Amino acid sequence: MVTIPSSCSCGCNGSSGPRVIFSCSGAADVGELADRAARRLTRKGTGKMFCLAGISGKVSGIIASTKVATKILAIDGCALDCTKKSLVEAGITRINHLRLTDLGFEKGKTDITADTITQVVDKAYNFI
Repeated sequence: MVTIPSSCSCGCNGSSGPRVIFSCSGAADVGELADRAARRLTRKGTGKMFCLAGISGKVSGIIASTKVATKILAIDGCALDCTKKSLVEAGITRINHLRLTDLGFEKGKTDITADTITQVVDKAYNFI
């Protein structure tokens, strides 16, 4: 059983689970952009970034916390959809999915700037 704190900065309200964010952190520029956007969303209190490696490693606490989340956002850099596929493989299917190449960012051609991070964060608000 996962205990959700009655007060936190990750979208918890005491009667439901947190809003969680998973992101690609791959070697490509769009992976870095996904990661940086997820971290900014966490700093802003929009949700809480969770460890995707913990999902792939089948860490029971991370999987249990994810399953009680009110919303789950998966941010993928490209069409390989590694983030989403990792969650599905772990049995988590209630996913809101954002793919950065669908927003016009090109793998291998995207500069990571405050502006590009802001563009992704702004779009992510529609998903979380």
